[in-house]
Amino acid sequence: MNAPNLWTKDFLIISLENFLVYFTYYILIAIIAVYAVDRFNASPSVAGLSAGIFILGAILGRLYAGSSIERVGRKKMLYISFVFYLITTLLYFGVNSLTFLLIIRIFHGAAFGMASTSTGTISAEIIPNERRGEGTAYYALSMTLAAAIGPFLGMFLTQHANFNVILIVCAIALGVSFIAAFLLNVPNVGLTNKKFETMKGFNLKGFIEPKAVPISIITALTCFSYSSILSFIASYSKELNLMNVGSLFFIFYAAAILVSRPFTGRWFDRKGENFVIYPAFLMFTVALVILGQVQQGFSVLLAAVLVGFGFGNLFSSTQALAIKVSPQHRVGLATSTFFIFADIGSGIGPFILGFLIPTMGYRGLYVSMGFVVFATIFLYYFLHGRKIKTKVQVSM
Repeated sequence: MNAPNLWTKDFLIISLENFLVYFTYYILIAIIAVYAVDRFNASPSVAGLSAGIFILGAILGRLYAGSSIERVGRKKMLYISFVFYLITTLLYFGVNSLTFLLIIRIFHGAAFGMASTSTGTISAEIIPNERRGEGTAYYALSMTLAAAIGPFLGMFLTQHANFNVILIVCAIALGVSFIAAFLLNVPNVGLTNKKFETMKGFNLKGFIEPKAVPISIITALTCFSYSSILSFIASYSKELNLMNVGSLFFIFYAAAILVSRPFTGRWFDRKGENFVIYPAFLMFTVALVILGQVQQGFSVLLAAVLVGFGFGNLFSSTQALAIKVSPQHRVGLATSTFFIFADIGSGIGPFILGFLIPTMGYRGLYVSMGFVVFATIFLYYFLHGRKIKTKVQVSM
């Protein structure tokens, strides 16, 4: 039996829109702390807050979008979030104080949370169930490319232009997203009265999808561990006198994801999630241990590739799982639940781990994170993995 078509017009458009949403996030997150210091003479801690407070806004935006998207309508929420995202981006032009910058960062984060939840929810409906793993893997590449291109372009423009030029680039990207949304056919889930009632009111199930929580906990722990790389690999490379090699880390990381995702997505669908997730856990563990033992540049790049094969495929697989285990009419909540936990792990990681570095150093930090990821394998087994039998047959 032929598999349903994945590469439709709508899938390509929603992937492009997601890329532009995350591109805007990454281009600013890479330079906002530097901007705060240069423009307002902010202290390092306050400059870091200008970057981190964005996550608080993102969580609030995800909570709202996840609980409201099916009632408001998916395409309408997409339009609202893009307009909100564009307006909050344009507000940066009027920043005249550090306080105003921090306020804008909260609202900008909320707009990002709403927009990324909207694109994620719509993509989940566009991707055929029979190709859930493969489709999510390809869709998640839009985030990977944004994570590679955004920071690079942000730092390049900081050196050769000014902050306003970066804002213009972001505004153009979001304008393209808004226009492209008109070409998108967005399926809406028909809600029965009973389903609608379950989504009303101020109760926890109105903001969080319980069935997505177990796999989201796994995601939070892996994102917590990955934050040790995202936040401290530059400082570690400098300490090792390997800055030139360290600057290539995320290029090799992104390349490994680009190479592996087409295969791991198909394996997820045809052989089951455990066939992908257990090896990914092990590769992520090995990568962190290698980082803790680095003696030369080759080890840094090898670790980057293994992080791509490991964490990169864990993230897309757990995202697909969060949607797979949740009711269809609560896909929006499942998507927001997944990303809320991911944001929490990524957000608290640098804060907590920063206190450990003076005691154990970077080497001890990465080896410790390796143990955390290895222990998470057993948690995954008890929360989800033991319930799944790996498929031995391969669909033709």
